[in-house]
Amino acid sequence: MSATSQSRALMPADIAAMKGGAPIVCLTAYTTPMARLVDAACDLVLVGDSVGMVLHGLPSTLGVTMEMMILHGRAVARGLGRALMVIDMPFGSYEAGPEQAFANAARLMADTGAGAVKLEGGAHMAATIAFLVARGVPVMAHIGLTPQSVNTLGGYKVQGRGSDAQRLRDDANAVAGAGAFAVVLEKVPAALADEITAMLAIPTVGIGASAGCDGQVLVVDDMLGLFSDFHPKFVRRFGELGAAAEAAIAAYAEAVRARRFPGPEHVFAEPAQEQKP
Repeated sequence: MSATSQSRALMPADIAAMKGGAPIVCLTAYTTPMARLVDAACDLVLVGDSVGMVLHGLPSTLGVTMEMMILHGRAVARGLGRALMVIDMPFGSYEAGPEQAFANAARLMADTGAGAVKLEGGAHMAATIAFLVARGVPVMAHIGLTPQSVNTLGGYKVQGRGSDAQRLRDDANAVAGAGAFAVVLEKVPAALADEITAMLAIPTVGIGASAGCDGQVLVVDDMLGLFSDFHPKFVRRFGELGAAAEAAIAAYAEAVRARRFPGPEHVFAEPAQEQKP
C-alpha cells in the first residue's frame, strides 16, 4: 500500500520510508481552510515561518515569534487528517543550544499537535538535532539557502556553487548523521542536489533545487499565484488566484456602487402579518 492511500495520519517514519520511491508532496499552510484544501494531496504540510511574510507583511522571517507559530500551527492542525504536519522553529528559538531548542520544540509540538519540527542549519546544528531526536522530537533539517540567516548570507542567493559545494555535502551528511528524518534543500544547484539526494539515506525535499530530489515543497500562496508582484525562478504557478480575486473584488465594488448588490434575494423581509378572524 502506498503512503498516499493510507487513511491514518502520516508520521515522520512514513516520510523517511518514501526515500527513493514516489516523490514526497509538500506545501505550506497557515490557516484551517488552506489545510483542508491541501491535506488530501500532500504527504507533508509545513507550517512555515514564511507566514511572517505571506500573512503578516513582514520583510523577512526574522520577526516571526513562537506565539505566531503556535497560533498558525493550531489552525492548520484543525484542517489536517492524513498529512504529516511539520512546524518551523522561528529565529532565536533554538540557536542558543540544545536545551533551549528542546524546550521550544516541545512547546511547539505540545501546543499545536505537530508531528515534527523543522530547523535551519547544517553541521553546526548537528548536535542540537541529535539532542532533540534522542528526546523524542522528530526533526526535519534545512540546508542551502536558510532564510533566517539571510543577513549573514548576503541575501537570498543560490548556495553551494563552486568551492562552496563541499560545505553543503558536509552539512547534508551532518544532519542525516544526527538523526534528521528528511532535509530541505533550498536554492541549491541541480547537479549538487542530485548528488546529495543519491548520497543520503534520508529523503531530500527540494525548493529551487532539482526534480531529482525525493520530494518538492513550495509556499502555497506562491504556487496559487496569489501575489502578482512575487515570482521567483523556482516557483511554478499552478493557478492565478490573485488575478481572479482582484477581478471578483472589483466586480463586487462596482455592484455595490451601482446598487445592484444586495438584491432582493440577499435581504430579509418582515414576516407576513397573520390574518385575524
